[in-house]
Amino acid sequence: MITVDDLREHPLDQVHRLMEPGPVILVTTQQHGIPNVMTNGFNMMIRHVPPLIGCTIGPWDYSYSALRETGECVISIPDRELAVAVVDIGNCSGQDVDKFQEFDLTPVAAQQVQAPLIAECFANIECRVVDTTLVGTYDLFVLEAVRAWTDPSHPRLRMLHHRGDGTFTCDGDAIDLKDRMHKWQYLL
Repeated sequence: MITVDDLREHPLDQVHRLMEPGPVILVTTQQHGIPNVMTNGFNMMIRHVPPLIGCTIGPWDYSYSALRETGECVISIPDRELAVAVVDIGNCSGQDVDKFQEFDLTPVAAQQVQAPLIAECFANIECRVVDTTLVGTYDLFVLEAVRAWTDPSHPRLRMLHHRGDGTFTCDGDAIDLKDRMHKWQYLL
């Protein structure tokens, strides 16, 4: 039988590497008519109906003030072909760089929010901020998806997942267990 003495303690400051919260996403905002995009690795689904998404964006992020002021954004989901751009977008600030121009991203007008979609991404989710009670303490915005789009020309989505140390994994083969989801059939 295994005991705690057989295990190796993991540093608490690296727990995020064990429990990755969601795919790496791009978050677009628009403030005073100027669009911006940031890389985000701390996000999660909170609820199915209404579709609520948690996203950590702090005052150190240039997009923070736009999100606070406008109360809206777009979550764009890149695939592995954008991996280098996704990392490079996260290494600079929209305060200094027009990231759409710098990284050859195509802004597409959204229908429900002012922030743009990103044409090169597999999916785009238009969101409105619905709860800011955790922003002051945890920089956690609760967003409600108000419109979602996918690009059918993408043959297979391969989302990026940051491992917390500069390495990434990509989604692989899907395992279909729909027939076992007895309790959750309404989600299929």
